[in-house]
Amino acid sequence: MRQLATIGMLFLSNIFMTFAWYGHLKNLKTSPLWLVILISWSIAFFEYCLQVPANRVGSDVFSLPQLKITQEIITMIVFAGFSMIYMEVPLKLDYLWASLCMIGAAYFIFR
Repeated sequence: MRQLATIGMLFLSNIFMTFAWYGHLKNLKTSPLWLVILISWSIAFFEYCLQVPANRVGSDVFSLPQLKITQEIITMIVFAGFSMIYMEVPLKLDYLWASLCMIGAAYFIFR
């Protein structure tokens, strides 16, 4: 159950993180930088409200390397969805190869 809570919080925190880091590139490109930074920091606050507890709970059930690779895999999944759905970046075969590399990393960390 703690594993699922960790993974769920990591997914949600990554959604906030991805929008904080990259969301402004679509709709706020002409906005003043100070405003974009303020908006991004505001979004990132919610990321940290989920990320910190996810790592705390996750450290009880995953080793530190397992927690990190889980985080990276979730980051790539969220970013792929964000890129294709929100930013309208076309899917490329290279993303499959990169995903297979991440699966390989997970295999070696969890074995």
